[in-house]
Amino acid sequence: MPQAHDLELAHVPIESPEMAVDPMPFFEAARRVHPWLAKCSVGLMLTEYQAINDIYRLDEKLRFPGDQIVEIMSAQGTGWGRFTEEMMLSRSGETHARLRSSVAEAFTPRAVNRLRAQMRQVVSDLLDEWAPKGGFDFAEFASNFPIRVMFGLIGADPVALPSIQHSLEVQGSSFGLDPTRMEEIETAYQILWNFVDGLIAERGPGGGHDDLLDDLIAANTSGALSDVELRQMLVFLFGAGYDTSKNLLTLIMHSMLRDPAMWARCARERPYCDKVVEEGLRHSSPSNPYRLVVEPFEYRDVGFAPGDLIVFPLSISGRDEGAFAEPMAFDPERGGPNRHVAFGRGMHMCLGQYLARAQIEEGLHLIAQRLTNPRLAGEIAWRPWPGVWGLKTLPIAFDPAPKAAAAAA
Repeated sequence: MPQAHDLELAHVPIESPEMAVDPMPFFEAARRVHPWLAKCSVGLMLTEYQAINDIYRLDEKLRFPGDQIVEIMSAQGTGWGRFTEEMMLSRSGETHARLRSSVAEAFTPRAVNRLRAQMRQVVSDLLDEWAPKGGFDFAEFASNFPIRVMFGLIGADPVALPSIQHSLEVQGSSFGLDPTRMEEIETAYQILWNFVDGLIAERGPGGGHDDLLDDLIAANTSGALSDVELRQMLVFLFGAGYDTSKNLLTLIMHSMLRDPAMWARCARERPYCDKVVEEGLRHSSPSNPYRLVVEPFEYRDVGFAPGDLIVFPLSISGRDEGAFAEPMAFDPERGGPNRHVAFGRGMHMCLGQYLARAQIEEGLHLIAQRLTNPRLAGEIAWRPWPGVWGLKTLPIAFDPAPKAAAAAA
């Protein structure tokens, strides 16, 4: 049986600017060499939906390669390095279960649905500020929405958001594996650490706010979370609540610019927005996680050995014609179940998936009501493909609709 790392495979240049702008030609070329596997600068890469869906579930065979990432980034001895090796995503077994259970209740569908009114208020307030401008960078606008919802969930004062927003941007790009940025990444991490440390100190052990921060502090007081784990969890939640959701919202807007009728329907029909979000998750999602093989396994007569590093390109996994008809078409009304894997599989399946969906569903409907006839108004720029992919800038112009008109719609 051939071993994966010994196969003659196409090389996918994940660091290239061309890959960030349009990854599909590289994946299509790789599939002509091997139907579901390629190589890249950090190891192996899956290129087919079914292979991603199957292998990502092998929790006993794989783990998040926190220590390898720290080595690649020369981050040994840094706060960010310790965080990368110890955060919930890097854990497994009983430790992972303990950490996940400390926050899981706050991210259930029932808990998230209770936040929908707050989500609508947050995006309405943002639109009151931004919509009269008639044009702006939508990526910048989107960066303000999901994190304000997370601030509400934690009970943090939104006044502090500007002081940590840049650090959250840097944190989101850190898994692009560019060691030349390590000094900037560590500085950003320390700002986030000090911010959450201040939140904990300000709140104290008394509670009384009935929010996620109270729950986490109670877990710390009971011994379920250590002092370091409490702070790492908050940094993790702020980062997760910021980057992925706002990138997804921006990617969806990018698709909407090509179909004005679809955008107008989002303004009219709130349930239609749910379909748009699911199609956005299939068509272009932000995440491209890494996993390290820790136990040997075989898949389709190919062997994987301990030490093999695998990239799972969830971002374009739904663009596989073997799994989806006309995969490049953005079609919220496509028939059948939308079996995308944008939130991963297995024990590390995204904890915040219901929150992410709800935020964008609610936000999309209100944004479409207030920003009518949107069109591209300048050059767009893409984030590097490794790590959290998406649009760095998306300049748009639009016809502002007054709040009263939006409410009537």
